[in-house]
Amino acid sequence: MPHTLSPRLVFVALVLLAVISMLFARVYLQAYVGLEACPLCMSQRVFVVLWGVIALVAAVHNPQTVGRRVYAVLCGAAAWAGAAVAARHVWLQHLPADLVPACGPSLDYMLENLPFQDTLSIVLAGDGNCAEIDWTFLGFSIPEQTLAVFCVALLVSLWQAVRDYPDRT
Repeated sequence: MPHTLSPRLVFVALVLLAVISMLFARVYLQAYVGLEACPLCMSQRVFVVLWGVIALVAAVHNPQTVGRRVYAVLCGAAAWAGAAVAARHVWLQHLPADLVPACGPSLDYMLENLPFQDTLSIVLAGDGNCAEIDWTFLGFSIPEQTLAVFCVALLVSLWQAVRDYPDRT
C-alpha cells in the first residue's frame, strides 16, 4: 500500500504554516525590523489565525471523511478571504501615486469612535498607509508574499477537501 499523508498530518501542516506566518509577522517584521502593521495587514493576520485555529481543531478532532472535508472547506474559505484582502493590498501598492487613497485615522481611533461595521468597511478598503512598501524580499512586498502564503493554504485545503483517503477502521 503506497504511503499517503494522513488528513491529520495535513491539518498539522496548515497549523504550522499559520504559526510560522504569524511568528514572522510579529517577531521578525514587527519586533525586530520595527514595522507597524497597517489595517489591511491586521485583517490578513486575522484570516491567518482563523485558518490556523480551524486546522488545529481539525487536527485534534481527526474526523472521518465528511468532517475532514468540512474542516478543509472552512480552512479554504478563511484562506480565500485572506487572499482577497491581500490582493486588495497588492492592488493598492501598485496604484499610481496620484490614485492612492488618503491616509485615514488609526485603527484604535476608529474602534473607539465609529460603529464596528463602519470600522470594518474602512479597514478592508485600505488607505494610503497600506499603499506604502516598507520591506521586500526577493523583490516581493509583504502583501505579495502573504498572498502567496494564502494561495498555498487555499490549495492545500482544497486538496484536503477533495482527496480520497481511506477512513480509519
